[in-house]
Amino acid sequence: MTRFKLLETAKKQETAVMVAVITQNQRPEQAEEYLDELAFLAHTAGAKVLKRFTQKLTYPNPRTFIGEGKLEEISEYVVAHEIDIVIFDDELSPSQIRNLEGTLKCKILDRSNMILDIFASRAKTAQAKFQVELAQAQYMLPRLTRMWTHLSKHKGGIGMKGPGETEIETDRRVLREKITKLKERLDLINKQADTRRRNRDEKVRVALVGYTNVGKSTLMNVLTKSDVFAEDKLFATLDSTVRKVDWAGCSFLLSDTVGFIRKLPHQLIECFKSTLDEIREADILLHIVDISHANFEEQIHVVSETLKEIKAHDKRVLLVFNKIDKLKEPFILDEETIESKQAYIEQLKNTWMAKENLQVVFISAGKKINIDELRELLSEQVKEVVKEYKKSLPVFE
Repeated sequence: MTRFKLLETAKKQETAVMVAVITQNQRPEQAEEYLDELAFLAHTAGAKVLKRFTQKLTYPNPRTFIGEGKLEEISEYVVAHEIDIVIFDDELSPSQIRNLEGTLKCKILDRSNMILDIFASRAKTAQAKFQVELAQAQYMLPRLTRMWTHLSKHKGGIGMKGPGETEIETDRRVLREKITKLKERLDLINKQADTRRRNRDEKVRVALVGYTNVGKSTLMNVLTKSDVFAEDKLFATLDSTVRKVDWAGCSFLLSDTVGFIRKLPHQLIECFKSTLDEIREADILLHIVDISHANFEEQIHVVSETLKEIKAHDKRVLLVFNKIDKLKEPFILDEETIESKQAYIEQLKNTWMAKENLQVVFISAGKKINIDELRELLSEQVKEVVKEYKKSLPVFE
């Protein structure tokens, strides 16, 4: 085969447009920032975004999410530019997806579906693959249309359909059976994970938490001198990675966990129970924040609310503002000298970010700036937990 034919058969990058509704409780700038994040999700999934559409509505149209005029505008653009996917920034109902597919004649994805797709491509271990597959099946079940009839082939056609059973009813039954089997497999894997965690009970546990793509895995590598996969894309880490850390007079287990994101599909939170148990059972949480992000305060809020949702909000928390080297004016690190770095850190310590929080540290994991202070604060926290643990032990006379 010639080189030209090889290029012809290479996988074509799918093109996409994005759609968002700006409600009365949302600022236009906020909607644009959400679309920026959706574009990053699309990029992570491998799509090329060509255009974004927004519409101001009191509430989304129950039939098509957007108004008829905007739908016609999008349809004309999709046809003219041969768009493969239209991505919506909110979760769509099954009927909305059907109506939109009928009008736009292309693939329709919502934010939840996009996140599930990325999780599927990132899953490496058997546990993560089963978790994602279960979440996808639960998401798909109420959205079944005839486009999913291939599912019935998993069980064979003859002798499998009941009297008068339609294809879509067969698909639903097959999918429910698949969900049951995946839950059984995950229960077994989760029990094995619980056993491993119980075997680590004598160690203090520290978990890295934060919004996706804030640098948790990079910091994990710096603190443990390991090689956890880190990439400037969303959800680079799905499986929780645990490493033992031994510093002078301080020993603990450090785990890297899946990043959070706004509008995280509830199916994923439920299916990633075992991974999130690393957070629930941790003694200390290192909440990593990308201080260079324009809306890092909202990201802090999203993480805090997710921690409440998984019942892990009553932990010791050390707030770690990462990526200080990427800050824009008035905080710019001009020189790489130790003196300038220290002055830079002191400048940050005089901001509201430090004054309104009890335990805060400013670092750059990528540039390894101020890591010593983080180690010192974390060591103090670990020693405090050890003291509390010793006090709680029964005294035998």
